Amino acid sequence: MNIRFLETFLWVARLRNFSAAAERLNTTQAAVSNRIATLERELGVRLFDRDPRSVRLSPEGETALPRAEAIVRLAHELREHVGDGLGLRGTISIGTIDTVVYTWLPTLLNRLKARYPAVSVDLAVDTSLAVARQLAERQLDLALIVGPVQGPDLINIELLRLEYGWFAAPGLALPDRRCELVDVLAYPLIGYSKGSQPYHTMMRLLGAAGIDPESVRIFNTNSLATIIRLVVSGAGIALVPRAVVREPVAGGELRELVVNAAVGTLPIHAIYPERAHNPIPAAVAAMAAEVASEFGAATGLGPPG
Repeated sequence: MNIRFLETFLWVARLRNFSAAAERLNTTQAAVSNRIATLERELGVRLFDRDPRSVRLSPEGETALPRAEAIVRLAHELREHVGDGLGLRGTISIGTIDTVVYTWLPTLLNRLKARYPAVSVDLAVDTSLAVARQLAERQLDLALIVGPVQGPDLINIELLRLEYGWFAAPGLALPDRRCELVDVLAYPLIGYSKGSQPYHTMMRLLGAAGIDPESVRIFNTNSLATIIRLVVSGAGIALVPRAVVREPVAGGELRELVVNAAVGTLPIHAIYPERAHNPIPAAVAAMAAEVASEFGAATGLGPPG
């Protein structure tokens, strides 16, 4: 029995659509139909009930599903353990955020290519909220975002916590000493989009200081590159993870302010649905934990002295 045909069966069962399964498997709808027809002939049963609007598992298909998952999982495990990862193949859809892109994602992708050369990556970069929604809708296999995300079949792995800092261009008239939040507010705040965790962190700090957010000039954007560019230009002050501005700080384009405001950390998680038939998300999540831990140890970015 062809393992690839069993994988096709699992994708059609999951997506309830031959065309969507074909797109996910990078093949044609005709090829998917032929694989399912071949399986049905081999098993002597009908795996799906089809009508013009939908595809759903037949009673025999429901019975076959957990067994097919187990066979495919064992096949993947055999390839990975015997072939040292070289046999692991397929495509993984990863959703992530700018903060990860600006820190350790390139290392992860390079290591993934070296360890699992037959695994391809579809990458989407958006806000944590948008990525979590796509994960819930099963448009993604793995999310590297601010978490955790709750769900009955979601696995959450905390990778690292990034510490925030207040950053400004050196030319702004701000004290070199420790200052209060009200001193920072002499300039606009440039922050993440509304609804994001960094945005809520900023709102919490304003509230704790007794400052009405409506009285503060805040420029919101979902682009970290835009935030950094605006702060470097002197347009305002940003509250961002220290790790994402290492280069402009080292190059003298930004300086960190010492502000009396307890900022906290940004928790980055790897999140994926538990799927017995597809070991790739779990393997990449474990690799992400490895890379993130190395990044945290190498940077050691803490508060300024």
